[in-house]
Formats: sequence, structure tokens, C-alpha cells
Amino acid sequence: MASIYQFLPELQGRELILIQSLTSDFSETQMQNFANIYRVRRRDPQMILLTTLLGFVVVAGVQRFLVGQIGMGILYLFTAGLCFIGTIVDLINYQDLAYEYNQRIANEVAEIAKDIR
Repeated sequence: MASIYQFLPELQGRELILIQSLTSDFSETQMQNFANIYRVRRRDPQMILLTTLLGFVVVAGVQRFLVGQIGMGILYLFTAGLCFIGTIVDLINYQDLAYEYNQRIANEVAEIAKDIR
């Protein structure tokens, strides 16, 4: 049985552990399908960091739009990142933002990959 690390070598830490637990009973074909779908839909923590930094210079809230938090994104957009305090908090917690989004996506993709034979 192949390891998920062979299909998704970019995973690290909590995300790798989560994906391993979700795909522990997958066949190699299911793991390949999971990896193909998940790779396209996941958000890289570094991208969240870069878009958060972009909030200081150009437009606040882009990172919230990327992780599917449209309401918070609009709020950040109109309040300059809640007067930059929310943007600073997101800058500190960018990995958590990415992990929470990726966790939700991984659960959705795992259900899809189970159904694919």
C-alpha cells in the first residue's frame, strides 16, 4: 500500500497527519484520486501569508476570500483589515487559517474519493 506522502510530498505537520488518517483505508487508486483533487483545492500556508501581507499594502481581506470566509473578507475590505488589527492577527495565525480551510476541503475530497472506484 502506498503512502500519501508519495502522492502529496508537499504536506507537512498537522496537515500530513490529518490526510494520513483520512486516507488510511484507501486503495492506491483512491489515494491517487484524492491527491489529484486535493492538490488543486488546498491552500498553501505560504500563499495565505503572502496575501495577508498584501493586506497591508494594497487590499485587506484577500486571505479571507481565499479560505472561503467571504463575509470576513468583505468586512476586512471595508474596514482596512479592522484597522489593521485583524490583518496582524491573521499574519500571526496564517497557518491556522490555511489548516482549517484544508481540513474542511480534505474531508470533502475524502468523501468524493471514496465514491470513485
